[in-house]
Formats: sequence, C-alpha cells, structure tokens
Amino acid sequence: MAAFALGWSDADGRPHQGDGGKGVRPAIAMLSAEAVGGTAESALPAAVAVELVHAFSLAHDDIIDHDERRRHREALWKAYGVGPALLTGDALLALAVNQLAGRPEAMTYLSRALIELVNGQTADMAFENRPWRGPNAVTIAEYTEMVAGKTGGLLAAAAAAGVALGGAPELGDLMWETGRDLGVAFQIVDDMLGIWGEPRVTGKPVYSDLRRDKKTFPVLAALAADHPAARELSDLLAEGVSDEDSVHHAARLVEEAGGRAAAQGLAERYVAAAVAVMDEHLPDAADLRALCVSLADRAR
Repeated sequence: MAAFALGWSDADGRPHQGDGGKGVRPAIAMLSAEAVGGTAESALPAAVAVELVHAFSLAHDDIIDHDERRRHREALWKAYGVGPALLTGDALLALAVNQLAGRPEAMTYLSRALIELVNGQTADMAFENRPWRGPNAVTIAEYTEMVAGKTGGLLAAAAAAGVALGGAPELGDLMWETGRDLGVAFQIVDDMLGIWGEPRVTGKPVYSDLRRDKKTFPVLAALAADHPAARELSDLLAEGVSDEDSVHHAARLVEEAGGRAAAQGLAERYVAAAVAVMDEHLPDAADLRALCVSLADRAR
C-alpha cells in the first residue's frame, strides 16, 4: 500500500511506472543544500522525510475530502479501504520521522512542519463550515495563515533542513520563512488548478473545491472585488452549487470578478519574495531559484 501511495506499484503490488508526484519538496531540500555549498546527497535524509510526510498527508487528506482520484488513478482509500489507508499514512509518517531521528538540526524543522500541517488542515476543514459572506466569513488573511501552515510548513521544512544538512544551519530559520512563502504561492496555484486545471494533467476532478464550499483564494479574492460578478457569485454560493451548470457558472463568475488574475498575481509576489531572499543569502541558488519561479507558472 505504501508503494501504491508513492506511485511505485499498482493496487495488486505489481511494479508500476506511474505518476509519483512532482517531487518538489525533496528537490527543494537537495537544491537548498547545494545552494550553501553542500552536496545533494547530504540532504537526502531530509528529502526522503519530507516526501514521506507529503505522501502521509495526501493519504489522510483524500479521506477527509472524500476525493476518489489521485494522480490519474484511485486514491489510496478508494483502492484499499479507509482503515488500511489510515494505517498506511501512519506508517509513512513513522518512516519519515525515522529518517531524521539522529539529525536534530533537521528534525526540529520537520517537527515544526508537522504541527503546522495539522493546524492548517484543521483550519481548512473548519472553513468549509463557515459562510461565504457576513461577519463570520473567512478572510483572505485567515486563508493565507492557513495555507502557510498546511502547505508552507512542509516546503519550509524542506528548505530549512536542506541548508542545515548542507552545512549552513545558521540559515535554517531564514529558509524556513522563505519556504512558507513558497508554500503560499504553491497552494494558491493549486487552488487555481482546482477550478481551471485540466483533469488529464492534474489527475483530480475539476470543481470539487467549489462543490464542497472549500474556501480557496480565487473565490475569496473574487468575492472581495467591487464588481457585479462578485455580487452575483455571492448570491450563487449562498444558494449552494452542486449541479454542473451552477459550478460552471460559478467558475466563470470567479474569473470575471478578477479572482483568477488576483491569484496569479499574489502567487508571483510570494515567489518573488522568496527569490529575493535567495539572491541575497544563497550564492549558488540558480537551480533552486528556477524551481521556485516555476511553481507560480503551473496554472498559466
């Protein structure tokens, strides 16, 4: 089941050359080590740990969100059942912790990321039960704090642990904040792909976030705009979107009100802030910089 979750085998355990994910987090860990003069291999324990934590979080997230598809095939819980999927996620987490058990300079960042991940996921779930408008509506500031933990924490751990294992532990806290900025950008782009992405590319059904009342940045930005489409969108979401016509209409209104453009612009600004830190403090960060810039371009 762990091999299936990582894209190495099919549901019957046969070797499978499938989609194991983008590998962004381990790449950030190893490139961060190289950027401070270390080797990619020096950060390998952190790279493995963050990828295992990522796989663990996806196994549990798909159960929470009732997502039946992941990377162009059945989600882990859909293939094996909820109980086995939960245990597989737990096993992946245990293996991740074991990778850094003897490396406290890196383990401190993984531990911090796990706390932020759980807090962020909890907030994300709670947001689904809050209204789209009114005094209890989710704000953009709340959204940003949520994704900085839910998505940013693990990218932060990758960058911070990478420089720590690469020989520059004094840069760990700086790269932690940089990784959180990258995580916000990464999640905003994922939110865009959840509305306008191509399922054949993303491996997940489109519009599922809209159907679940998930508070994503493009929608929040659209609702905050002074635009007729924003007011129409607010009324539509208050009624609830479930059928195909209503979700298509909601997606059009989000774009018309400027939600898509606002999301792309904010993602690029967060990436630019992260890149500015690299330009100042990391002398050999060209490859890391290029990877980070690419994160904001996935939804174009």
